[in-house]
Amino acid sequence: QVQVDESGGGLVQAGDSLRLSCSASGRIGNIYSFGWFRQSPGKEREFLAAISRDGSGVDYEHSVKGRFTISRDNAVKNVVHLQMNNLKAEDTAVYYCAAKPATYAYTTFRTYDYWGQGTQVTVSS
Repeated sequence: QVQVDESGGGLVQAGDSLRLSCSASGRIGNIYSFGWFRQSPGKEREFLAAISRDGSGVDYEHSVKGRFTISRDNAVKNVVHLQMNNLKAEDTAVYYCAAKPATYAYTTFRTYDYWGQGTQVTVSS
């Protein structure tokens, strides 16, 4: 069984930054590709960013490109981060991390095999 855990959410003001972290653990033999998604009440789950197994490939949703940065942890395998800068009220959502034992950076949520429980990010204006 593989467990995915997110951390780092919270309440911030517009213009602030947050860094979310995600780790995959358990019966995990491979290095994973990861994706970040978010979901607001009444809306569909939205792709934000993805990173390939070796970190060389990244992809972003247009609205967060330039503000959000996904990266792999240099020290710990299967840990990724999402640095979020200049947060806006519309970034308020539950943020989910997803993992897949694969090579590329995948943007479609149905592609991923394992999901975390989500972490709440609330941005006050």
